[in-house]
Amino acid sequence: MTEPLLVLDNIKKNYGAIEALKGISFTIGKGEVVALLGDNGAGKSTLVKIISGGMEPSSGKMLFEGKPFLAKSPSEAKRAGIETVYQDLSLCTNVDVVANFFMGRELTKSWLGVPVLDEREMEAQVAQAMASAGTTIPSLRTKVEHLSGGQRQAIELNRFVHWGGKLVLLDEPFAALGVEQTRRGLEMIRHVASQGIGVVIITHIMQQAFQVADRIVVIRQGVVAGDVARENTSPDAVIAMITGESLTGAGSAG
Repeated sequence: MTEPLLVLDNIKKNYGAIEALKGISFTIGKGEVVALLGDNGAGKSTLVKIISGGMEPSSGKMLFEGKPFLAKSPSEAKRAGIETVYQDLSLCTNVDVVANFFMGRELTKSWLGVPVLDEREMEAQVAQAMASAGTTIPSLRTKVEHLSGGQRQAIELNRFVHWGGKLVLLDEPFAALGVEQTRRGLEMIRHVASQGIGVVIITHIMQQAFQVADRIVVIRQGVVAGDVARENTSPDAVIAMITGESLTGAGSAG
């Protein structure tokens, strides 16, 4: 059994007298895809914010790569290799694919002692990253505003992998995509996981969870109502966990 990539141990979050999270415990392994399911208000978004540095827990602890971890900001989480990809993404639509890929990390070369952008090398690296992921974009010099939702999502995920990402949190990533774009997105998630990267996908669509996840974790009213391998459960059993009708098939909450 390899060491988990991320361990959540009794994570709680209070807002005054309101308990948003009442003690969340589960693990995420390297190369594992975990689908995080639950009704609106169950605590999923709060948990993602805590993992990604957008919010601090009231109590509990996290281990990342075997070491105590608590990001004080999203930028600190990014430096550690944790990225959150939201439905609306974080791309700049008025510049091209290459510029987005290297945003804040531009490569330069010296010309007469003056640093200038190394456009050729940046484009070559982006082309290689896209090709290795099986992503096709007609021109890397196309402004992002002219690309489809699926292509934009591929850019964001490829960028994350290229810069050494270790854990990616996908918050309803396919909500605005069509059937074919969603299919490609799910394939992309499996490709990312195959490189040893941990993936957490939050989705309301049960079919997507069963298509892509290795494990399904259900949060209900701030606690883990189920933590099961995908092959050991069914959509009906997961719905029961989400609604609280029955916890049959739920594993230990850790």
